[in-house]
Amino acid sequence: MYETILTDETDAVGIVTLNRPERMNAWTPRMGAELRHAVTAFDSRDDIRVIVVTGAGRAFCAGADISDEAQSDRSGGESLVEKEVPFWQMNTPIIAAMNGAAVGVGITLAIQFDFRVMAEDAKYGFVFNRRGLLPELGSTWIVPRLVGLAKAMDLLLTARIFNGAEAAEMGLANLAVPAESVLDRAMDLARDIAVNVAPASASLTKLLLNAFLVEPDREKAEAIEHDLFAWTLSQEDAKEGIAAFFEKRTPQWKHSKHQLPEDLLGGLG
Repeated sequence: MYETILTDETDAVGIVTLNRPERMNAWTPRMGAELRHAVTAFDSRDDIRVIVVTGAGRAFCAGADISDEAQSDRSGGESLVEKEVPFWQMNTPIIAAMNGAAVGVGITLAIQFDFRVMAEDAKYGFVFNRRGLLPELGSTWIVPRLVGLAKAMDLLLTARIFNGAEAAEMGLANLAVPAESVLDRAMDLARDIAVNVAPASASLTKLLLNAFLVEPDREKAEAIEHDLFAWTLSQEDAKEGIAAFFEKRTPQWKHSKHQLPEDLLGGLG
């Protein structure tokens, strides 16, 4: 079905692999459309608890493919989904397993996701200003919120190259490990979430964390959180989570990540 990505699934984890290793997985319009289609399909499924996005070969994504062939082939660049939902508004946690270099769109894509596991020695960079371009995909909004304004100025304005170890130290990455361990560590994280975290409460937590980035009213935020906490407390998964804890067993979650209290979410705007 896909030409530029691969998909797989295991242990309730959906895996999407950018698959142009001969071009270091350089971005094309087709790849963008196929990635969004695959992630959206996994997000729609209740049996998929976490999504991992990684790259084939030695790179995660070496930015946009500016070759004549890639630029002339606009077929497949159209959206393959009826309604595009931003990655941060999806119901499923998404992990970027950045197994190698990522620059330009390769890294601005990854900061759309919820977790980033980077290769400690690989090269990363928001290189736009060194190409005469403005950083894109909302990077001027999210990077300061991840690392603070001073470090965001350093990364975005100088457009310098940095490695995964530095990214983890400043908070851009959740974890930096040897390149050969990136996918394994990302999958360990994914399996832990898939088994031990209730899908509905995880979906709500992801939604609130992103929504409250732009909510200046602390009391309003706490009121919304309070009502949603009460809702989760009334659900069967709360009873299951407490029982599993005391019985020292794996929880058996029942509630769909898609069945959320829309009436209580209306306050998010």
